[in-house]
Amino acid sequence: MDWLRALAQLREEGRSGVLVTVTAVRGHAPREAGAKMVVAAEQTWDSIGGGNLEASAVARARELLAAGTTGPERTYLSLHEHAPTTYGRQCCGGEVSLLFEPLPARPVVAVFGLGHVGAELGRILTRLPLVVHLVDSRRGQVEALSGLGLRDGLADVQITHAPVPEVVLADLPAHAHVLVMTHDHAEDLVLCEAALRRGDLGSVGVIGSSAKWQRFRKRLLEAGHTEAAISTLTSPIGLPDLPGKQPAVIAISVAAALVGTLQLDAAPAAAMDSPADLRG
Repeated sequence: MDWLRALAQLREEGRSGVLVTVTAVRGHAPREAGAKMVVAAEQTWDSIGGGNLEASAVARARELLAAGTTGPERTYLSLHEHAPTTYGRQCCGGEVSLLFEPLPARPVVAVFGLGHVGAELGRILTRLPLVVHLVDSRRGQVEALSGLGLRDGLADVQITHAPVPEVVLADLPAHAHVLVMTHDHAEDLVLCEAALRRGDLGSVGVIGSSAKWQRFRKRLLEAGHTEAAISTLTSPIGLPDLPGKQPAVIAISVAAALVGTLQLDAAPAAAMDSPADLRG
């Protein structure tokens, strides 16, 4: 499989990878400028030349993956016989410049409930580089949204009719972000319980007033969930200082708060954009 198909496969599978490109060559080297390879945690695809050059690049790419780095890094590797190496001699005599481009797995966001607010929120989220699940137990709501061209945006979008939406929630990957805003408070409560039973989601937000949330909190406590677990759910959702009850305004508020959460998730991953010497 070549590097381009490998990138597509990683994105489809929700896995992170690093694209490694030979950006410049001085003197003799195994591959020309423009050669590429893709490195994942346990696999590699294509080649930038083999030997110590490639082994060193793979090792560095996996360090970036392990650190959660999102910014690019430029490195240089000398190929003369006196250069320090870890993975064997490579005496081509030249020098290679490499560009490492980490490609993190896209965050997963699931919106349960495609009423006025959910539909507006879906439109916004599909413009972002996310995996977006739009779910409703009502077939009509799903069919109405399916005809709006939402798959033409940046996001990878799945629109699902789910008579039992908690089944979809159970199948989400760990660390997914969930927004509960169905037409039925009983359905909202079932989804909250399903989220608490998982315990591995990135965030869970529930639309509604403070009064609604107090009723939900009481019911969840009665169902045996702990205060600590319940506190991981957020309700009301959105930006508290943004007024307005129009569906579009609420959707903008919820989307803005979610973007803030996603940025916090990515914050520990610092960019490394200054040149470095890759010793292998």
